[in-house]
Amino acid sequence: MKLHVPNTAGLNLFTAYGDGNVAVNHEKFEKNLILLPDRVIPEWTTATPATLSETDMQKLLELGTEIILLGTGKHLRFPPGALLRPFAPAGIGLEIMDLQAACRTYNILAAEGRKVAAALLFD
Repeated sequence: MKLHVPNTAGLNLFTAYGDGNVAVNHEKFEKNLILLPDRVIPEWTTATPATLSETDMQKLLELGTEIILLGTGKHLRFPPGALLRPFAPAGIGLEIMDLQAACRTYNILAAEGRKVAAALLFD
């Protein structure tokens, strides 16, 4: 599905998503990635929502963002609670959602100038 992309020059935005892929500024990605308004971190982990580790989550804590959207593939799947606990004390909002919702929400927040990251896990 193609996404309506606001006129925000210079930002990394999702321009489409489909089964097993997303497009960032029209470039297709098929593996786990982190997207920030100013950079793409491809293949940040090989984990699934069930196999995420503290090391994977530590990478998210170090991004310098105010909110992280964790897209868990086609379906909403929560990682173990112990992995989620460090975010609130660090002042970082962590929202768990399916991959498509994460893409749409990221575009809105990035266009608003928010310090956001989308960390996507593909099925």
